[in-house]
Amino acid sequence: MVLIEGPADATHLIAQLAAPGMRPPIALLAYPKGDPANAAFWPFAEFSPEYQAALWALRHDAAAEFIDLPAAAGRGDDAAEDGDARRGERLRRDPLGELAAAAGYLDAESWWCDLLEQNPSPGPVFGAVAEAMAELRRLEPTEPWEAKREAHMRLKIAQAAKGAAGPVAVVCGAWHVPALTGPTRATEDRRLLVGLPRAKIQATWAPWSLARLASGTGYGAGVDAPGWNQHIWRTWGRADSNSRWLARIGALLRTRGHGVSTADLIEAERLALALAALRGRPRSGFEELRDAAVACLFGGEDLVWRSIEAELLLGRDVGAAPEDGPAAPLIADVQRAQRATRLKPEALERSLTLDLRSDAGRERSLLLHRLCALGVPWGQPQSVGGSRGTFRENWKLRWDPEFSVVLVERVIYGSELVGAADAYLEEAMRGAQDLATLAHLVSRSVTASLPEAWAVGLRLLEGRAALTSDVGQLLGSVAPIAEIARYGQARQADMTPLAALAERLAVQAALGLRHAARGLDDSAAAALVDRLRSAQAGLELLDPAEETWGVWFEALAGVLAGGEAFAAGAAGQLLYTADRLTPEAAVGLLARRLSPGTPAAVAARFVEGFFSTQAARLIYDAPLREAVDRWIRGLEDADFLAYLPLLRRVFADLDAMERKRLRQAALGEVVKSLPGVVTLPDAVWAAHFDVLAPILARGRHV
Repeated sequence: MVLIEGPADATHLIAQLAAPGMRPPIALLAYPKGDPANAAFWPFAEFSPEYQAALWALRHDAAAEFIDLPAAAGRGDDAAEDGDARRGERLRRDPLGELAAAAGYLDAESWWCDLLEQNPSPGPVFGAVAEAMAELRRLEPTEPWEAKREAHMRLKIAQAAKGAAGPVAVVCGAWHVPALTGPTRATEDRRLLVGLPRAKIQATWAPWSLARLASGTGYGAGVDAPGWNQHIWRTWGRADSNSRWLARIGALLRTRGHGVSTADLIEAERLALALAALRGRPRSGFEELRDAAVACLFGGEDLVWRSIEAELLLGRDVGAAPEDGPAAPLIADVQRAQRATRLKPEALERSLTLDLRSDAGRERSLLLHRLCALGVPWGQPQSVGGSRGTFRENWKLRWDPEFSVVLVERVIYGSELVGAADAYLEEAMRGAQDLATLAHLVSRSVTASLPEAWAVGLRLLEGRAALTSDVGQLLGSVAPIAEIARYGQARQADMTPLAALAERLAVQAALGLRHAARGLDDSAAAALVDRLRSAQAGLELLDPAEETWGVWFEALAGVLAGGEAFAAGAAGQLLYTADRLTPEAAVGLLARRLSPGTPAAVAARFVEGFFSTQAARLIYDAPLREAVDRWIRGLEDADFLAYLPLLRRVFADLDAMERKRLRQAALGEVVKSLPGVVTLPDAVWAAHFDVLAPILARGRHV
């Protein structure tokens, strides 16, 4: 008989480990029936001793059982009360790290690999490990929950020893060995287990990923580098183990455009062997191979190593559970929705266009949006802004095997897609750090038709808006809320409360805008201008009352009068495009802000702010073009030469056709609606050249 550390009430699932289609890494998922929020996971990798022990038992017709506390027992209150403090104390002391340091290792993981994982004859070491654990346990009081676990395992071992016809093997963590082999009383163990919660559970195997087995991802029983551990398992006892690891490094480097020769790899392996000898190691380990690779393959640049470190050490492997077995509840619900909407998950990228006016298009859209809300981006929306107004959505679909793992993790939020997406989005809303992020999450709840998250988000928006004085956050939240209010009818939802909220946020931002636009550096000014433009675009979607527009444009006038130059130019542009600044006023504004007394850098920032994203408007906007033309023609020769680089910077974003059409418009030609070749009379070019030639000639002499 083989006894394995694992939830005793999931023993019936062990036989499925040998089923066709089962591929580690996988996880045992268990939760009280109807309560997936209290789900627990027991991950297994290919190199996990529990997994290999179960496979051995199945192949040799030996009975196999899990002997740990049942999953139905959950986690007791005593573990929550005193477990964290003691666990933190133990981690801070890191006893295994002390043993590793005494042996001359940098960390416990490398020491353990040499001692056990890479040792061709690890058998004699187990006694020493058990003795070391016994000494460590004398220094560490056993936590109450750990004591219950070990009591349950002792009782199961004793029960198996009485009924087994042959030897009994127990596979468990080294920490438990002294407790499971020492003298104990069965009556005391039974007393410890009195009052444990009992409930029916639902359990199944679910796909997992190699990266999620790393301790750095939060898995308490994980290893530092699961990719390395898997390599050790697959090449255990092979003479070319180091060569294969270095070959993987070389392949990763080549995919990133680095040149790696076979000679480089040979030198790296020789250096790793030399380093192991110098350090007194029995063989080259991870540290030696890493240092040798950095020296021989990366030219000593540790930065290059970091670019491949995560993929190499964590790995990309994703496991699979048998298709004919019971799926994790959330995965099963998503699969039902995929079949109902006739959307097949495929690894190849493909395009999908949906019409929201049809039932089929709407159901497909809801499935994709709900998965996105749950953190499973199976579909990437394309041209979202335009599609909302036309009841049409464009998507790029590609199913990543990792999405199945994410769905397994998300089962704690619910066993059905709608409920899980609702709960997950609500949690994200409560954790949002700023109004703009919260507004985008509320927008996501509308597009995914998640009414509970929508109600929670709306309350949070209203509450935080009343307490927020940050102008940038207020401005950034106007556009997403306005889009919801304008295009929400495509989702058949009531958007009435949002229009008033967006107007209130815009007014609240406008009251502090004049002061927020002063004393900004270039990056802060650019961020403010982006939010200003998005906020005005959002207001234009809503078409608010004139009182709201009045407060908004008064704030823009304040920025124009006393804000940073780039922000002031952008405010002037917004006023002009809204017909709150006449062409005559624009001429006067340009004359004042670009007068000879204005420093060239400040003038350049103003013009850039005024014309950025709007230079092409000069082709069609005759009044604005005439205002700019009058200002340029009014410049003195020396001023014209000074401002010429500035003008080139303004028009740098125009493509060749736009520049040609602007040139034609400036010289008096009628710009046709369709692009075509327009030949200007030679007399026009001659007159143009006669004006420019003397100015440019004088500039050359200067």
